[in-house]
Amino acid sequence: MRLGVLDVGSNTVHLLVVDAHPGARPLPAYSHKAALKLAELLEADGSISHEGVERMAVTVAEALEVSEEKGVEALLPFATSAVREAANAEHALARVAEETGVKLEVLSGADEARLTFLAVRRWFGWSAGRLLVLDIGGGSLEIAYGLDEDPDAAVSLPLGAGRLTAGWLPGDPPDAADVRALRRHVRAEIARTVGDFNRLSPPDRVVATSKTFKQLARMAGAPRSADGPYAQRALSRGCLQEWVPKLAAMPAEERAELPGVSEGRARQLLAGALVAEAAMDLFRVDALEICPWALREGVILRRLDRLPAV
Repeated sequence: MRLGVLDVGSNTVHLLVVDAHPGARPLPAYSHKAALKLAELLEADGSISHEGVERMAVTVAEALEVSEEKGVEALLPFATSAVREAANAEHALARVAEETGVKLEVLSGADEARLTFLAVRRWFGWSAGRLLVLDIGGGSLEIAYGLDEDPDAAVSLPLGAGRLTAGWLPGDPPDAADVRALRRHVRAEIARTVGDFNRLSPPDRVVATSKTFKQLARMAGAPRSADGPYAQRALSRGCLQEWVPKLAAMPAEERAELPGVSEGRARQLLAGALVAEAAMDLFRVDALEICPWALREGVILRRLDRLPAV
């Protein structure tokens, strides 16, 4: 069947169309993205502005039209941290449903971590052993660990690259004092969770997913996306530590010229790098691998697992 996953995230509304059936690898058929940047459209009380709600409804309507044009049989629409934590989340969801007929499922942070972990486990297989999975989104950082398909530990922290940039790094390039303050904040937040994971056995493999880590790895010399999903991509802590001060000194326009860095995400790349560096340092990770599958694929796999056997 042809499935469409509609991901309303902090940075983008992303429709991924795949051809899939139980027991087989989902095959990407089409991808549609529209910039949203909800982290920049929040009011002082934490609610999504009127402009943000309307933009969300318009971009969801556009994605719905694309899904119909591409022959999607079932649409799996969901929203993540930016909507989940908004003070007016119910109003925003009702407005989208009224305008488009799409009822967004709001994933909890733990669900985001678990579904991303499922995708990584299916990509690498059982032979990968114990996995530690890191995922930096626009609004949150997800961390999950486990040996099976359902992680033994899963947490979500409000350390997304878009959220932190909007709240902590107003300058372009940012002020050095702001960078130091954000670095302290990020490390304090992550450090609170490290003990829960350290009680478990050391991971056999550390894996990162999603756009921020992919861009950091590409910037550090990993293969291009054009080289395909099976090209091995990795990111070392040492290389990342070298890049953080360089990124801090660059305006967003200059960062956008780096390999693999998109113009739309260039401004928040420093915040993402600070989160990645802190996580790798505090979890004592010297290097990690990049997985091409993440939350959207996890949502697809969960849906396929629930289909009746033929």
